[in-house]
Amino acid sequence: MTPPPPGPPVDLRSDTVTRPDARMREAMARAEVGDDVLDGDPTMRALEEEVAGLLGKEAALWVPSGSMGNLIALCVHLDRGDRFLAPDRAHILEHEVGTAAWLAGGRARCWGSLRHTRERSRSERCC
Repeated sequence: MTPPPPGPPVDLRSDTVTRPDARMREAMARAEVGDDVLDGDPTMRALEEEVAGLLGKEAALWVPSGSMGNLIALCVHLDRGDRFLAPDRAHILEHEVGTAAWLAGGRARCWGSLRHTRERSRSERCC
């Protein structure tokens, strides 16, 4: 694995946070590409294999968004009607809970902090 280029870090929280610079655009233009549905994309396959190796796993799966990754995880781990825990203010509670219920059949339960003394605890606020 090659070290990252010098300069500011790439922020992967959202595709709208980091804008590609000239070097990134050049790398995208030179990348070997394929159809991930028909015959596989060699760049994505290489990335998945490298990550699987780094994590000591049999395989890895790249998904285009954190929301998609969360939904896949819920679908894999839940049966219809199961509950899942998420911390107060978690993205899945704030922005994805309808999708979790609709597509994965799961019901969210907030796992709040009881550190607050002057206000209701987080678990009381979100449950």
